[in-house]
Order: sequence, then C-alpha cells, then structure tokens
Amino acid sequence: MAAPRLIVGLGNPGAEYIDTRHNAGFWLCERLAAKLGAELRRESRFHGIAGRTQGQVWLLMPQTFMNCSGQSVASLARFYRIPPADMLVLHDELDLAPGVLRLKFGGGLGGHNGLKDIAAHLGTQDFWRLRIGIGHPGDRNQVVDYVLKKPRSEERPLIEEALERSLDAWPLLARGEYPAAMQKINSRPAPPASEKGTP
Repeated sequence: MAAPRLIVGLGNPGAEYIDTRHNAGFWLCERLAAKLGAELRRESRFHGIAGRTQGQVWLLMPQTFMNCSGQSVASLARFYRIPPADMLVLHDELDLAPGVLRLKFGGGLGGHNGLKDIAAHLGTQDFWRLRIGIGHPGDRNQVVDYVLKKPRSEERPLIEEALERSLDAWPLLARGEYPAAMQKINSRPAPPASEKGTP
C-alpha cells in the first residue's frame, strides 16, 4: 500500500474552538507537524493551514469550518494530483470512548459532517481515516453542543494519551504499512466504563 501523501486534520477555525472536542483532528495534525518538522502556514489557495515534510507529505487543517472541509481538501488534492486512497483524515469520533483510536479505510461516514463533505467533494468514501474517540453524550439531540465543548477533566488525559500513541505509529504509516499500524493503533482495549467519561 502507498504511504499517505496528504494528512488532513479536521476541526473548526477560531480561538473559541481550539480546545473543543470537535478539534481533535487539529490537535493531532499540529503534533504530527511538529514531530515531522513541517511548518504550517496559511495557504489561501487551499482554504487552510498547510505544510509539507521533507518527505513530501502534505499536512492540512481546513479553515472552512467543519461542514465545508471538502472544499479545502479537494483544492490541495487536485493541485498536487493526490488520489483519495493516498489521504489520511484525522477526526473526532463520537462512537469511540476517549482514549480509543481506530484506523480504517473507506466505509461509512458515521454521520460526521466533515467526512461527508470531503467524500462529496472527492466523489468517493475510499480514503483512510484515523478516528479519535471523544465519547458520546448519550442523547443524539445533545451531540452538537457536546462536540463544541471542551473534554471533561477526566477525558482530556485519555485523549492526549491516544494522540501520543498515534504519533508512535507514524513510522509504520510513513512506510505504508497500514496493517501493522492498524494492529498497533486498534489493539488497545476500550477503557473501563469508569474511564469513559460518558453519562
């Protein structure tokens, strides 16, 4: 399998959203950029903040707000002729408890508006995703409010630990060794109910 050529971290721009659950993709993208020595800067032609590693891997944080992420992703991907299969999207995941990660290719979008817009712009759902668990409020009517709030004090350390595990798996991803990366990322059992932070 080809190593990823474009890493996309999803989130919302603006100081009021920096620490909210919906920005978990941004958190990981920024950490990965620092690890790889990629300087992130605003790229108006790509409607986002972007940078490139010495290994020619692009990192992108769309600044179009979550629901319009596809505009940014498609702009960069088409300019550099990066096929969807060579993309890895980092995003928050309601269906996973804080501290749980899942790496997957294609499949359903789980109601995530950022993923839905990317798939609409690319014309396919066949791209890699790294799902970062943030937990669920327990009531779908509370989801919008939930993702736009900060994680609880007991949740944030679990999410931070998961982000660090993602960085540890990067060398495998960089070599296109997705099965090994999936084993490393996905094998950690879900935290006990007392650690999930869900009501």
